Amino acid sequence: MKMAALCSEFGDLVQIKKHLISVTSLCKERGLLHSAKWGSELAFALDPLPKDELPPSAPFTEDDAQDLDALSLAKSYFDLKEYDRAAYFLKGCCSQKAYFLYMYSRYLSGEKKKDDETVDSLGPLEKGQVRNEALRELRVELSKKHNAGELDGFTLYLYGVVLRKLDLLKEAVEVFVDAIHSLPLHWGAWLELSNLVTNIEMLKSLSLPDCWIKDFFMAHMYTELQMIKEALQKYQNLIEAGFSKSTYIISQIAVAYHNIRDIDQALALFNELRDQDPYRIDNMDTFSNLLYVKSMKPELSYLAHNLVEIDKYRVETCCVIGNYYSLRSQHEKAALYFQRALKLNPRCLGAWTLMGHEYMEMKNTSAAIQAYRHAIEVNKRDYRAWYGLGQTYEILKMPFYCLYYYRKAHQLRPNDSRMLVALGESYEKLSQQVEAKKCYWRAYSVGDVEKMALLKLAKLHEQLNESDDAAQCYMLYIQDIFSCGEQLEHAEVSTALRYLGQYYFKNKLYDEASLCAARCCDYNDAREEGKALLRQISQVRDQIETPSADLFAPLSNNNTPVRRVSPLNLISFTP
Repeated sequence: MKMAALCSEFGDLVQIKKHLISVTSLCKERGLLHSAKWGSELAFALDPLPKDELPPSAPFTEDDAQDLDALSLAKSYFDLKEYDRAAYFLKGCCSQKAYFLYMYSRYLSGEKKKDDETVDSLGPLEKGQVRNEALRELRVELSKKHNAGELDGFTLYLYGVVLRKLDLLKEAVEVFVDAIHSLPLHWGAWLELSNLVTNIEMLKSLSLPDCWIKDFFMAHMYTELQMIKEALQKYQNLIEAGFSKSTYIISQIAVAYHNIRDIDQALALFNELRDQDPYRIDNMDTFSNLLYVKSMKPELSYLAHNLVEIDKYRVETCCVIGNYYSLRSQHEKAALYFQRALKLNPRCLGAWTLMGHEYMEMKNTSAAIQAYRHAIEVNKRDYRAWYGLGQTYEILKMPFYCLYYYRKAHQLRPNDSRMLVALGESYEKLSQQVEAKKCYWRAYSVGDVEKMALLKLAKLHEQLNESDDAAQCYMLYIQDIFSCGEQLEHAEVSTALRYLGQYYFKNKLYDEASLCAARCCDYNDAREEGKALLRQISQVRDQIETPSADLFAPLSNNNTPVRRVSPLNLISFTP
């Protein structure tokens, strides 16, 4: 039944292949290279069409014929990045294609001048202060045409980009939706729209055409909004529908696994991707993040050298080299390469965030704050930048700021224990203990990555003299650590054992206290206290000559605290 639904949703794969070939050709004619690349990669993943099935060329109007020579000349200049020259020869042309290329050339000319001026005069941290001077003129001209209903799908897309660059985001969303309705197969418009969608409610409110490409957009949006389960299901559906050979889908699934920190699964997919497409540079910065997290120096070194051989002046290559130097603790060199990445592309989200991390390592908090803020300007959904800002303000001992930024990060990653622990710490510093307890317990409940939530919760209960709750948390913490096989490496186990030993001793549970004290002797920092407690237990037991019913009266149900912790069974967990 599921496959039947998929077949009806995607219809005929031959028809989809025709659509992809047609739209790729249209994008190439207009210099929209990234959309053309996306369409070509997807078309390559489908079976070749026989000669008779190939789609016909786009219709050729009288205006197209009139502008043919000028368009051909201008396109040759455009391909050589001589944008002003291209625009000059297209001025006065009437066809839709020529008009788009005319406006697009002017837009790119402004962008190029802006980037050149930035590189010459300023460092990457001041990049946002330089503006594309052509934007306002383009907006005025495109606005008139838009009101007259004279813009086609491609020119609507360009109008949306101009509006976004001018920070007119609400109008930009409306124009991108119009562009998608006018030309549903243009992936660039979908991608631009995805950068402006801030939450799932906004996504649901959009009126989008029912077309097979919408599934790719929804899968991409679910990944961006950290709804990874839904994203993976969408991509699985696309694979079953016939796109199993698509390197784009494999890369997106790998990114999704990276986002939920399923590192082994993501690494396996990236390695598969490298086997299928060994000269691919797209997404390799994400691959390097995974190698960094796993401290895989040889593999990261090989990747960096390999990408330098392919193209040393790509943004992703610079980010990979930056990660390599960061892993070797050469933070100045790492920051230098992230700056290079930003000179190549000021809207490179990963480079801004990673540069913030490097400045944090170098204790340059003001530069780190600036870098993280630039990352948020590029993409407000980047939880790493919000989290980084929280950490920076934590160093500056400004807990109210920390709380604000950690809350933002938590909203974007509600099930990430690191955000919840950070929130708990901020609440604790602000003496909001009840909120702190909730955060720590929630962090433990969602699966504590760093195994710190229970420890912090136990210490908080200890400070508040809530001994039964503290003991319960310490007991859960020890069981959690021992079950992971990390007890020898984890220094805080001794703290928990020390507390539990004293707790059981005070409550006259001498066997359990003795067991905890004996375990304390396995840790250098708790050995003396463990021995002292064993001596105390021995002295108490010596005083008890013969056990009688009266001696156990203090442990009867009437005197036992209601929430007292059950004896801790450490026998099965031998360090």
